[in-house]
Amino acid sequence: MFSENKKEKQMTEGTSSQNIIAQGTKMVGDFNSEGDFRIDGIIEGNIKTSGKVVVGKAGLIKGTLHGTDAYFEGKFSGKLALSGTLTLKSSAHIEGEVVVGKLAVEPGATFNVTCAMKGTVKEMNNGGQAQKQQEQRKPETGKTA
Repeated sequence: MFSENKKEKQMTEGTSSQNIIAQGTKMVGDFNSEGDFRIDGIIEGNIKTSGKVVVGKAGLIKGTLHGTDAYFEGKFSGKLALSGTLTLKSSAHIEGEVVVGKLAVEPGATFNVTCAMKGTVKEMNNGGQAQKQQEQRKPETGKTA
């Protein structure tokens, strides 16, 4: 009796829900979800999710998208803000403002945006490398201590 309830609860909590907007469907409005989105239709409005967003070849989003990761084969027009990775396949067409942590673009994708990358800042220290190379180039004097 108790084990069945526990199993049911674990299955419900462990699986993340996926929202699917099928091709031929048009939705207008604001959407909030903790689950993933698969969009093959049209959405006009604002989407906010902690899950992953996948936009198929026939998919279109007009508005804003705030989330973690997004994978585009379709179109987007508006403001896109992701804390994780934006992946653009060759058929993707993105226009507007983009703020992402990481960006992956396949050749052929259209990416007409103002873009800012807000990932972790890595300090580039080329000066230290150049100094080491100069030290290696110095001729040996042949003297020993």
